[in-house]
Amino acid sequence: MLEATIETLYMTLVTTLFAYVIGLPLGFILILTQENGLYPKPKFHQALSLVINFLRSIPFIILLIMVMSVTRFIVGTTIGATAMIVPLSIAAFPFVSRLVESSLKEVDQGLIEAVLAMGATNGQIMKEVYLKEALPSILNNLAIALSTILGYSAMAGFVGGGGLGALAINYGYYRNSLIDMIPSVIILIILVQIFQDLPTRLSKKINRRKK
Repeated sequence: MLEATIETLYMTLVTTLFAYVIGLPLGFILILTQENGLYPKPKFHQALSLVINFLRSIPFIILLIMVMSVTRFIVGTTIGATAMIVPLSIAAFPFVSRLVESSLKEVDQGLIEAVLAMGATNGQIMKEVYLKEALPSILNNLAIALSTILGYSAMAGFVGGGGLGALAINYGYYRNSLIDMIPSVIILIILVQIFQDLPTRLSKKINRRKK
């Protein structure tokens, strides 16, 4: 149980890191290239949106199977916690990019126009206005991302992904034993609560400091 919990945390946290490394810049690009953005490129914005929507529309289990050859090329295997990080990251980064885009859309357009009128550069607006104003919302959405990726990691147990999902499937589902499944479910619930609570608390602290 301890080993499975560690594997689940490993898959979830590393995947979240990769998803934000890719998804955070994509979220900014989506906002900046929209029609009223700082760098308006409507055709590019539309093409990028279509690609992200396409990736988001593929169910994770199907995506996991589709990218097995990519996973084998990168990691050398398609089984185990490390191997699952590849499909998990591919599934998660489009979702994260939309979460980031949603957070950035909450920034007051009037504030951006006022800062522009004061002579601020686009780079300064991205850093001092977009990022700072949207940070509490980004942290709130981080809680959603962590919980979603945790759910994906549990599904990966069906194809040898390891972690609590595999434990619940191998000892609970295949043996038709609810008692063996319950501990994994309880730990997953606890992890979801932790992943929901920590970013939300941090977001509230940042909001209080801003006020």
